[in-house]
Amino acid sequence: MSKKKRKFQPRGGQMDMMRQMQRLQEEMAKAQEALGEETITVTAGGGAITVVMTGQQKVQSISIAPEVVDADDVEMLEDLITAAVNEALERSQELAAERMGALTGGLSIPGLM
Repeated sequence: MSKKKRKFQPRGGQMDMMRQMQRLQEEMAKAQEALGEETITVTAGGGAITVVMTGQQKVQSISIAPEVVDADDVEMLEDLITAAVNEALERSQELAAERMGALTGGLSIPGLM
C-alpha cells in the first residue's frame, strides 16, 4: 500500500498571505538597511564623552574630551564611556523597535525585534 505524497499548493487566501509575508520581508530588509544609515548621538559627562551609534547598534565613533583624561582617575573615564555606550545602545534599540513596529503594526513576531 503506497501513499502518494502531495505537494503543498497554496490556494486563494494562502497565496495572498504568502505575498503579504514576502512584501513584509522586503520592507523589513529595506528598513534594516535604512537603520544602518541612521545614527544616534549621545553625550555623557556634560559633553566630555560622545558616542555615535547606528540604528543597527554599531558604534561608529567615540570621542573623548582631552580634559577628562586623567591617569589618576581612569575609573571615572571608564564609567563615562560605559554610560554613554549603554544609553546609545538603548536609544538605538528604541529607534529600531519604532521603525520595525511601524511595519509589523505592533505584532510580536519572534525573531523580528
